Amino acid sequence: MGILNVTPDSFSDGGAYRTVEEAVARGFGMEAEGAAILDVGGESTRPGSMPVPVDEEMRRVIPVIRGLAAKTKAVISVDTTKAAVAGAAVAAGARIVNDTSALADDPEMAGVVRDSGCAVVLMHRRGSPVTMQEAPYYDAMFDELLAELTGRIDAAEGSGIDPERILVDPGIGFGKRLCDNLALHRHLDRLRILRRPIVFGPSRKSFIGTLTGAPPADRAFGTAAAVAAAVLRGAHVVRVHDVKEMREVVEVAYAIRGEASW
Repeated sequence: MGILNVTPDSFSDGGAYRTVEEAVARGFGMEAEGAAILDVGGESTRPGSMPVPVDEEMRRVIPVIRGLAAKTKAVISVDTTKAAVAGAAVAAGARIVNDTSALADDPEMAGVVRDSGCAVVLMHRRGSPVTMQEAPYYDAMFDELLAELTGRIDAAEGSGIDPERILVDPGIGFGKRLCDNLALHRHLDRLRILRRPIVFGPSRKSFIGTLTGAPPADRAFGTAAAVAAAVLRGAHVVRVHDVKEMREVVEVAYAIRGEASW
């Protein structure tokens, strides 16, 4: 899953694409580098970020999705917590809703996903982007994470969403301490108990900077280590900025892991 942020303030690549044409071209470039999914986002979810109005988020993402959908063979995903944005994105060609609130922020989101028949990524998050890194704490991180994700899966299925269209993401960096982020890598295979495909997004995250001292743009090697660990522990989808390099990491790690059922 290639990350295509059309935002001015994302932690790593905010403001990188000044026009729709530049963003669409980058999407095609990621597809050529090996991305099977293109994840388009118009609102930063970095720690401390503020929400973006619906009309502004739509202005950023819908033309890009429409431009990609006209030619790409990759699956298009929209990274949003807003039902109106998700509905417009699906109409423009998106087939996955990647919701960092796991359908919790907008009460209309579950209905949009259900009625569209698209897939949905339910991500674990404690708090909102504004507050999530102020003082995260867990008594038993994986037990709590599994219980909370199970609750969101149940809510999605209770809203009529086909369980076969649900993916889960443990939300690395979203309300997590350094020790929690490292534990997610060590014990990612515990998520298999949920019987849903696992999405993992460590790309250029701050925990890598904490460990290496590298700024976001220079975290490719740290990301590669995280991606390899995630694949070896059973991740089905990895969400990354550096598609070409991480595709090679995935291919080698997957070959080492071998075929494995959930």
